[in-house]
Amino acid sequence: MLNDRREYEPGGLVIWIKQTESERGRTMSKLQVDFPRAAVYMDGIESAGWQAKAQRAHDLLHGKGGPGQKWLGWLDPLAPDDEEVRQITETAEGIRARAEALLVIGIGGSYAGAKAAIELLTPHFSNQLPLAERKGPAVYFLGQNLSASYINSVLSILADKDVEINVVSKSGMTTEPALALRIAWDWMTQKYGRQETARRIIATTDRTRGALRGLAEREGWRTLVVPDDVGGRYSVLTAAGLLPMGVAGLNIRELLAGAQEASAEYAVPDLDANGCYRYAVWRNELYRQGKQIELLAAYEPAFAAFAEWWKQLFGESEGKDGKGIFPAAAQFTTDLHSLGQFIQDGPRHLFETVLWVARTGSERMVPDLPGDPDGLNYLAGKSVTFVNEQAYRGTVEAHQDGNVPNLLLTLAQLDERHVGHLFYFFEKACALSGYLLGVNPFDQPGVEAYKNKMFQRLGKPGTNG
Repeated sequence: MLNDRREYEPGGLVIWIKQTESERGRTMSKLQVDFPRAAVYMDGIESAGWQAKAQRAHDLLHGKGGPGQKWLGWLDPLAPDDEEVRQITETAEGIRARAEALLVIGIGGSYAGAKAAIELLTPHFSNQLPLAERKGPAVYFLGQNLSASYINSVLSILADKDVEINVVSKSGMTTEPALALRIAWDWMTQKYGRQETARRIIATTDRTRGALRGLAEREGWRTLVVPDDVGGRYSVLTAAGLLPMGVAGLNIRELLAGAQEASAEYAVPDLDANGCYRYAVWRNELYRQGKQIELLAAYEPAFAAFAEWWKQLFGESEGKDGKGIFPAAAQFTTDLHSLGQFIQDGPRHLFETVLWVARTGSERMVPDLPGDPDGLNYLAGKSVTFVNEQAYRGTVEAHQDGNVPNLLLTLAQLDERHVGHLFYFFEKACALSGYLLGVNPFDQPGVEAYKNKMFQRLGKPGTNG
C-alpha cells in the first residue's frame, strides 16, 4: 500500500514523497519516485495484474530467459574496485596529465552517456574556463552527426590545444564516427606526425573483433573494451562512458558505487518496495490508457544531454513491433514558453516524467531594488531555487488539473553517486518496461532501413543502387 509522507527541506520547503509501507524505517533512496493523483489513472492497476506481470518480467530479466538475454552485462554494474576500473582510471589520469583537451568520437550510446554525466557534474560552460579552473581537460565530442560545419568548428577550437582522442565504437563501421575518425586521424597526423598520433589515440571497442579493433592493433593504439554482453545504449557505466568521465574529473568509482546501490535497491520484484518497477508499470499502464508520448521534463539545464541519452535508451528499446511510447524531452521553465500551451490544452495523449533535484549545490539570491522598478521586490531575499521550485510545483499542479499525468522523480542532489544511481534506475526500468510491453528491449532492427537507403545513395560497394 502507498502512503504520503512530508519531507522538510532547509528553509521550510515541503517535498511530498510517496512512501511504501516496506520503505518505512529504512534509509531514504537517493531517488524518490512519486505519482501524485495516481488513483485517477491507476484504479485498474490491480485488475490489470501488473504485479504478476512485473514478477514475470523480473524473472525473465534476472533469470536471463527473455529476448535479448545475451545483452544483460549491465545488470550487475562494475564494482568500484574491479581491475577494469583501475585500468580505466589510470588511463584517464594519464590523459589528464598530458592533454589540454580530449576529443571523444562516437554516436548514440558511445557518446551520449558520457556527455550526459559530464554536463551534469561539471560547471556550465566548463570547456571555456581556464584549465586551472576546470576539473580536468576540456572534453569535446565528434562523430554524432554529419555536419561539416560542426566538424570544422571542433577542429578549429582544438587547433592550438594539446589533444588526445578516444574513439568509441564496438564495430568501427558506424558511418558518423568512422568518418569523423578518418578526418580527425588525418588532422592529428598533420599536427603531430603518425608516430606521435598513435600515442594519442585510445580506442574503446570490441575485445577481439571489428574494424576498429583491427585498426587499433595495426596502428598501435591503446585500447579499452566494450563488454560483449552490453549493448551501446546500456554502456554508459562501462569503459565507453567511464573513460571520458574520468578525464573530465568525475569520480568514476563513486558513479559505480551509486549504480551498485541502485542495483541492490531495485533487485526485488515487489512493486511496493521497488520504485524503479513502479515507474515501469505506471508508464505501461498509462500507455494502455492511450498515453503514447512520454515527456521527460527537467528544471535544470544541465539535464539537456541526459535527456538525449534517455531518449535513445527508451526509443531504441521500446519502439518496435508497432508498439512503444514515444520519448520526448523538454527543458523547463524554458519550454513552458513554447510547449506549455500544447501540454496544457492540446491532445490528451501524453504524460510527463519530471526530474527535480532537491539540492543543486548552487544558489543565487534575489536582490532588493530601491523603488521596485520591475515589480519583483516581493521576491527579494528569496533564492532563485525557491522561485524555480514554485514554478515546478505550480506547473505540476496545473498540468495535472489539465489531465496530464505527472510522474515525479526527485534526486536528492547532483553528485557522482546520485547520477550513477539515476543511470541505473532508467536502464533497469527500460529493460523491465520493454518486457512488460512484450518487445525485445535490447535490439534495434529498424535502424537498418535508413542505413541501407543511405548506402545505396552513397554508392557503397555491396549495396544495390
